[in-house]
Amino acid sequence: MNKEIKVPTMADLAAKGEKPEVLFWVGCAGSYDDRYKRVTKSFVKILNAVGTKFAVLGMEEACTGDPARRAGNEFLFQMQAAANIEVLNGYEIKKIVTACPHCFNTIKNEYPELGGNYEVIHHSTFLQQLINDGKITMKGGGSFKGKKITYHDSCYLGRANNIYEAPREVLEALDADLVEMKRCRTKGLCCGAGGAQMFKDAEPGNKEVNIERTEEALATGAKTIAVACPFCMTMMSDGIKNKEKEGEVAVKDLAELIAESNQL
Repeated sequence: MNKEIKVPTMADLAAKGEKPEVLFWVGCAGSYDDRYKRVTKSFVKILNAVGTKFAVLGMEEACTGDPARRAGNEFLFQMQAAANIEVLNGYEIKKIVTACPHCFNTIKNEYPELGGNYEVIHHSTFLQQLINDGKITMKGGGSFKGKKITYHDSCYLGRANNIYEAPREVLEALDADLVEMKRCRTKGLCCGAGGAQMFKDAEPGNKEVNIERTEEALATGAKTIAVACPFCMTMMSDGIKNKEKEGEVAVKDLAELIAESNQL
C-alpha cells in the first residue's frame, strides 16, 4: 500500500487504550477482490482526508455469513455471525461503516437477533453525511462536472433498506449529469449476483441478467456507471466487457468518484 494510506487495526488502538469513531468493515470483496481493493483504498483516502478516526479488524475480520445464508447454509451463517459478534462485542464496537450492501444488510438487520447490536452505515450514506457537513467539498464540481453518469441501485441498499437518495446526492455533489435507467429506485433491476447467484453457474435462459442490466445502462448514453456494491461492480463490469465497451464506459464506485474528483 502507498505510504499515505494509513489503516490502523482495532488491536493497535486497543493496545494504546484508544477507540475509533467508526469501525470500517472492509468485507471479503474489499479485502481480496483486486478491483474492489481500489474502492477500499479510495474510501480510506477519504477517511484520512476528512480526519475521521477509524480502524479495521484486519485479520480478525471474517465473512459476515451473507453468502452462506443466501445459499441456504444456515448453520454456517450462524457460526460465522457468532464469531464476528464475539470479536465486535469484545472491542465494544458501537458504529460500523461498510462499502458492501450485503455486509451492511447482514450486520444491521440480521446480527441483532444473535446479540450483535450496532449502528451500521453504508458508505453511500456516510459520504452523503460528509458532504452535507462540509467535510468533503467539490472544487468546481471536480473532474465529473457535466458528465453523464447513471446509477445502478443495489438490491440490498434499495429495496432491502430503502436507501435511494444518499447515493444520488453523492453523485449530485459531483455536479454530474445524472441520467436514470428506465428501471431504477424501487423498480431497479438486480445485477444478477444477489442471493448467492454470484457463486454458481447460470441457469438456462435467453440472456444473463447482468447483460440485460448493462444494456439498460448503455442506453442512457452515460460514460460512467456508478455502483455502490462489489457484486454490482463485478456484474456490470463483466457486462461492459461482454459488450466490448471497456474503452468507452467505466464502472466506478461512489468512493472512487469522490476520491478522483478531489484528487486524493
